[in-house]
Amino acid sequence: MPTKPESGDIHEVAGGWITERKGTPIPGFLKLTYVGFSLFGGYYLFNYWTGETTHSTRGALVTQLNAAIGAPAGWWLILLAAVLGLFIVGLLWFVFMGTEDEG
Repeated sequence: MPTKPESGDIHEVAGGWITERKGTPIPGFLKLTYVGFSLFGGYYLFNYWTGETTHSTRGALVTQLNAAIGAPAGWWLILLAAVLGLFIVGLLWFVFMGTEDEG
């Protein structure tokens, strides 16, 4: 059972599995993981837009499905890209420019 810290500077999350100290900055490598995940989201969106057609077992099924129902319309790609872009901008602003709450 986790013990309660004496000072109010330590905050425990997830039942004591994560411990944070007030005023400790987020490490730079951890901030860069947000950039990496954002880049992967963009890569995934554009690379697999019509499905994984080159996959060894389900590629033929995906190709047949695309032939039957057609590829998604361009406006849908623009909408998804805009939503992903806004999410990435908000996330990166929060990570790199946001201030730590005092509560």
